[in-house]
Amino acid sequence: MGDLPLNINIQEPRWDQSTFLGRARHFFTVTDPRNLLLSGKQLEASRNIVQNYRAGVVTPGLTEDQLWRAKYVYDSAFHPDTGEKVVLIGRMSAQVPMNMTITGCMLTFYRKTPTMVFWQWVNQSFNAIVNYSNRSGDAPITVQQLGTAYVSATTGAVATALGLKSLTKHLPPLVGRFVPFAAVAAANCINIPLMRQRELQVGIPVTDEAGQRLGHSVTAAKQGIFQVVVSRIGMAIPAMAIPPVIMNTLEKKDFLKRRPWLGAPLQVGLVGFCLVFATPLCCALFPQRRQALLTPFPEHSAILGSLPPPW
Repeated sequence: MGDLPLNINIQEPRWDQSTFLGRARHFFTVTDPRNLLLSGKQLEASRNIVQNYRAGVVTPGLTEDQLWRAKYVYDSAFHPDTGEKVVLIGRMSAQVPMNMTITGCMLTFYRKTPTMVFWQWVNQSFNAIVNYSNRSGDAPITVQQLGTAYVSATTGAVATALGLKSLTKHLPPLVGRFVPFAAVAAANCINIPLMRQRELQVGIPVTDEAGQRLGHSVTAAKQGIFQVVVSRIGMAIPAMAIPPVIMNTLEKKDFLKRRPWLGAPLQVGLVGFCLVFATPLCCALFPQRRQALLTPFPEHSAILGSLPPPW
């Protein structure tokens, strides 16, 4: 057995989740795209380190930093409830590269109806994969729920995009560039409540400070799902609001007029730069566990509601 103590709680994030900075550091690590480059052998090695440590066996020579690195690598690739390896594009570390590609294309090809509809469909298909891959063990998603949410969100996104596209025909071109954002925001307002409908019906688990489950809270579920919607829309704002303004200016310059093929990769790059920061920072907006005192007396234990994750 190594010298590393066995009292390190790797069930929880490494940093203090009661502060925004602690949550931001946690999500910057969770969404790190570099984890996608890890080989199957590296993922298995990290899983062995984590599972052995939880079983009371310390890998010889293991340091605390290596333990936490293994924990975050394990969390980035394996489902926390089932232990199954998550499909590559469904992992949180795939959020930035996948979304930068899809969002960049939505912002680039918004002028023609067929391409606009296609990329809205691709976006909602990707969201369905992420939702299914990260489904909760407490409130599993059924195929019917997934299908309903997928069809409803896709329909809502396409209808919003088509409706706004027709309304912005006679407005300045810059206004039309924000149609994809409005469609994505509308889809999130539809998709997330439908995907979490079971939590709205039965509530989310409520525990005491010792982790003992006390019951379920529908009120906490409503609050949590609202915060998830706000976080998702917040993630999209920088990536879908800043690049259109920049591209609207650049496309008037001779440089891009002579090289129109540079438009799409440049837009994707701008979106990616925004998402690298927006994704973890918006995930960190709200704590995933909220505390509420049962009575005003401090000696009484508090109940803790586990809010839905922000993705």
